[in-house]
Amino acid sequence: MDIKSILEQVKQGELDIDEAESLLRENPADRSYEEMGFAKLDTDRKARSGFAEVVYCQGKSDAFLGQIFKKLYDCDGEVFGTRASAHQYELVKKVLPGISYDPVSHILKQEKEKDHIGCIAVCTGGTADISVAEEAAQTAEYFGSHVERIYDVGVSGIHRLLSKETLVRQANCVIAVAGMEGALASVIGGLVRNPVIAVPTSVGYGASFHGLAALLTMINSCANGIVTVNIDNGFGAGYVATQINRLAERGKI
Repeated sequence: MDIKSILEQVKQGELDIDEAESLLRENPADRSYEEMGFAKLDTDRKARSGFAEVVYCQGKSDAFLGQIFKKLYDCDGEVFGTRASAHQYELVKKVLPGISYDPVSHILKQEKEKDHIGCIAVCTGGTADISVAEEAAQTAEYFGSHVERIYDVGVSGIHRLLSKETLVRQANCVIAVAGMEGALASVIGGLVRNPVIAVPTSVGYGASFHGLAALLTMINSCANGIVTVNIDNGFGAGYVATQINRLAERGKI
């Protein structure tokens, strides 16, 4: 129970002072969470940071995953998970029949209707990068951003990117997702005035070192205004892009 609910019950005479004090001591406002024994769900995160807790599904026990999704959904009316498998989807569907699963991004979600503000452009070097790009795009959309997808515009055919230059430049920020040598972020960084979030992917032959080559290219870019997240971290890119997008739109809504 959050502090607002406790105070409201005191106001209505449904809780006395001693009961309210006991509840606050058990679950203080600055450390509010839902105790499940095997997990402590951060139900206060949205109030603190503007983003509800997200479930990282990979590695989660079958015995726990459905309970975690159900509890988060009950708390907020929606729930979002990354790195999920088709098997995990079948498990969670038993407790949340309305849950949806995208086998491309591996996202498992049930969400409310919401407005999508501003604009984030998500670009990929090739189609092999789309799985990571979709994780970024769907994360941003879940948190209320409008997303434009501009896929397969890598540097080996740079005219494809230049044909979309106007759309890319209009975005409040750009997510550049690329494997191999990871040059896409540097090219975009030289074209736009707004922030670029570079996402290296583990796409490429042996010397790409599972994304390390792209990561090193992106963090050593000579183009300004580029920040880089971890290899294959589409979720992190979508999260930060949403923060930037919200700031850009703050004076417009």
